Amino acid sequence: MNVFYEEEGALKVGAILGDSGASLQVEAPHGKRSKIKAAAVLFRFEQPALSELMREAQRAADDLDLGFLWECSSADEFEYDVLAREYYGRAPTAIEAAGILLKLHSAPMYFYKRGRGRYKAAPGEALKAALASVERKKQQALAKDAYVAQILAGTLPAEFGPMLSALLYRPDKNALEWKALEEASVALRLTPVRLIERCGGIPSTRDFHLNRFLLEHFTNGADFDPMPIADAVADLPLSDCVAFSIDDASTTEIDDAFSVTPLDNGNVRIGIHIAAPALGASVQTSFDAVARERLSTVYFPGGKITMLQPEAIDRYTLAAGRECPALSLYSELTPAGEVIARDTRVERVRIGENLRHDTLEPLLDKAALDHGIIDHPYGAELKRLWHWARQLERERLGDVPEGEQRPEYNFRVENDRVEITPRTRGTPIDKIVSELMIYVNSTWAQQLGDTQTAAIYRAQSGGKVRMSTVPAPHVGLRVKQYAWASSPLRRYVDLVNQRQLIALAQGEQPTYRPGDETLLAIMREFESAYEAYGEFQRAMERYWCLRWLLQEKVSSVEAIILRDNLCRFDELPLVVRVASVPALPSGTRVVLDVSDIDLLELTLHCEFRDVLDKAEGVPGNTVDTNVVVMPTACNG
Repeated sequence: MNVFYEEEGALKVGAILGDSGASLQVEAPHGKRSKIKAAAVLFRFEQPALSELMREAQRAADDLDLGFLWECSSADEFEYDVLAREYYGRAPTAIEAAGILLKLHSAPMYFYKRGRGRYKAAPGEALKAALASVERKKQQALAKDAYVAQILAGTLPAEFGPMLSALLYRPDKNALEWKALEEASVALRLTPVRLIERCGGIPSTRDFHLNRFLLEHFTNGADFDPMPIADAVADLPLSDCVAFSIDDASTTEIDDAFSVTPLDNGNVRIGIHIAAPALGASVQTSFDAVARERLSTVYFPGGKITMLQPEAIDRYTLAAGRECPALSLYSELTPAGEVIARDTRVERVRIGENLRHDTLEPLLDKAALDHGIIDHPYGAELKRLWHWARQLERERLGDVPEGEQRPEYNFRVENDRVEITPRTRGTPIDKIVSELMIYVNSTWAQQLGDTQTAAIYRAQSGGKVRMSTVPAPHVGLRVKQYAWASSPLRRYVDLVNQRQLIALAQGEQPTYRPGDETLLAIMREFESAYEAYGEFQRAMERYWCLRWLLQEKVSSVEAIILRDNLCRFDELPLVVRVASVPALPSGTRVVLDVSDIDLLELTLHCEFRDVLDKAEGVPGNTVDTNVVVMPTACNG
């Protein structure tokens, strides 16, 4: 005697070796013996032979029309043998009964299992939905296969176009397109991004990096929605001075300007004038909301994403020929340079000129300063600012010798070509601007701290710069307290601090109070955004350095060893690790071969070729913060 039974969800046959009533000892066709419960048996049979039943039953099941079988079934639960009798019109044979069971068991969309040998026909709507799902999956499988074939042939399917950004940066791993891309990637042993590039889906590597940044930090795009800009000029008093700014030629957000006014008592009054967008950007306005969302202007070679909308910048920038709203710090100096009075005012300031580095630097050089004659309409004012800036520096730093001034680099991108030109730091113009900005920021920080007005400060200790709502020394600058307040058109922290300073100057209640959770949140948000923006700027500078190497067909470069195998390029702000560099002292100048430049991964490969000279001493023993350290993964 043989049995047809169900075990662990599978239908099986076996020859009975022993029967104890509640359980059976059976032997499978392949010889395995097992013990089964009697309740697991669906039916017993003598014929056909055990080895033939499953083969013949499967043939019988294949001949059954599943749709017709479903139509024949009852709407209620039923036993398999009842359906078999109704289908065949008689008692089924063992093969027919097994065939019915195999068919029912293999069609869970048509028949719901309700127990051993018991089923229920699926409702019509449920069956229709299930069949539609199967068909949809079938069509998706066909579509995926077609996508894979196109990708393997080097063509990006047209359907990928609208979702290309998502595939590159934020793929949905369950999406059909991603699965096709992943399958093709495995076949070709390429990353999905490389494969998209191979198929022409990344026409611009520059846009690839920019769009990734925008998707992460500017989810609604970098453009501005129209919004009203408050006019804060009308009721402000007009200063009696005429100011001028000093900026790079590309600067449109002119935050600061200076004035030098001789006084009747023989002293001089120097004004530091800061653009005052806080007058029109009160909290809970759309103006402020946009500024807080962005938190800072984003700079990168060939472009920038401003914190404020162009209309706001145009309204508040310190443009020449206009009377601009400003927060001014006036300092009265004796002929010996002693500051005997300070005054902070909210006012309108006439801007006489926007001076630019490229035209001013040739005139304001060491020779002109040594002779005491600066051939410029603002020559006398510049000379006075220069002497005061040097005095401020001595007061801050004492007699510390001036360190090596490495160049910074200007990037100019036009028509997808890049020019990278060095500009020496520490020029007289740099010293004037930097010292006066340190002075105004530390002076206002002291004012905020002395009046216990809530603010966001910059502090440095142990070599680490941090932001704080409590004034603390900035060791690097050697000032007792420091707060960013001189760039309110570009940084939200400066805008926040300017609000507080304006309230103090006008005798009003400050917007933020000590311990204000809003101020703490702004500080945290700003630090995170500022770090991300800075990293993006460095990445894009690295990108254009690599583009320059390709553009100029550079195959070898001269470099200087900073330490170990860390080398700094001579003509570019790039620092790379070169594993093949032998043990050489810091300061040694070497020749490196350059290859394998990758504009997607932003890497290159360098190999040591030769030594140019061995320098005594260790110039450049630390990595300059203005150079771009290349990733080491692909460096030689």
